[in-house]
Amino acid sequence: MLTEFGRVFLFLLVGVFFVAMGLLVAWLLRPNRPYPSKLATYECGEVPIGDTRVRLNIRFYVVALIFLIFDVEVVFLFPWATVYKNLGWFAFVEMLVFLVILLVGYAYVWRKGDLDWDKPAPRIPLYERGIGVREEHLTEDEVAV
Repeated sequence: MLTEFGRVFLFLLVGVFFVAMGLLVAWLLRPNRPYPSKLATYECGEVPIGDTRVRLNIRFYVVALIFLIFDVEVVFLFPWATVYKNLGWFAFVEMLVFLVILLVGYAYVWRKGDLDWDKPAPRIPLYERGIGVREEHLTEDEVAV
């Protein structure tokens, strides 16, 4: 008689066997008609032009990471909601604390401006004749100088 671990191991072996057999049968039955465009980097009909190492704006990564963080946090709400009635007030208060922490993080990201796609040009104070401060909107070219 198999133990519980033996059953799991047998299940994994059967899964690996089915995957390997599917790949083997597909490899044996596939048509083999090689031609040069199949060796291209992108087989989409477009001829690649230029270098593939292009500098992307960091906002792409920041927005993606913020989305992942809040998406994963919201996933924790589903198991809690399914057993909410069995947990009582203590679990309700814990989830409120969790949601408050999540909202504080969201407000911080929003206030910091990381959710804005187009960031406004920075305002740099310019001193004129020691009388006062004047703020001007600078273009990106002027800021880079």
